[in-house]
Amino acid sequence: MLTVRRDSEIHHEDGGWFQARWHFSFDRYRDPQQLGVGALRVFNDDRIVAGAEWPMHPHRDIESLTYVVGGHFEHADSLGNHGQLEPGAAQVMSFGHAGDLHSERNASQTEALRFIQFWILPSKISRESTVQQHQYSVVDRTNQWLQIMSPPGERGLDLNQDARVWVARVTAGGQLSRSLDQSRGGYAYVIDGDMTVNGQKLGTGDAAKIHGPEDLLIVATVDTEIILVDTPLRHAQVGIWARG
Repeated sequence: MLTVRRDSEIHHEDGGWFQARWHFSFDRYRDPQQLGVGALRVFNDDRIVAGAEWPMHPHRDIESLTYVVGGHFEHADSLGNHGQLEPGAAQVMSFGHAGDLHSERNASQTEALRFIQFWILPSKISRESTVQQHQYSVVDRTNQWLQIMSPPGERGLDLNQDARVWVARVTAGGQLSRSLDQSRGGYAYVIDGDMTVNGQKLGTGDAAKIHGPEDLLIVATVDTEIILVDTPLRHAQVGIWARG
């Protein structure tokens, strides 16, 4: 089953120095009908003005995942890590049960920053927090699925959940397919462009919730950037999430 969500239906948060689309209940935005898809709990499309920063803030028992769309993303955390990621980069910060801090900053004084940040609930409690990141290129994802996050042992950064994340740049007229099995859920998001998924039209900012089993056929009308998350629909709640 596939349910389309239009950009105009998704919560818009205007913070002055940042603009965001919060797809599921997050911070002060609450919608009992939008609590994620399976283990995917948060999905935000964030834009930050030049030089601005989300200062150090804490998380626990969560996989905080980032995909850089445009600009210069600067990361820092309480583990002592810091560095800059460019468009196409992926980052996984797995927060342990004790909790740690991280920050996001626009490293440019002249250009805006855009990144997708989303949370996947882990399948087990981690004792320590860890950070992984990798810089991918446009070629890596052109007219093919690029798996950027997955369970350990597969391609991509390691997740503490049976979940996978793919990105792709599909050129005009190109097509890609993907299958989601029974008991799997998906979330497809058009970062930029126009396409059809199983015959339904989606444009920039549109998304689709998917409940498997479902065979997806994506056809790009123009050059199109997309991200797809595949996650278990049923999963054990652990750590702070087990409190309900």
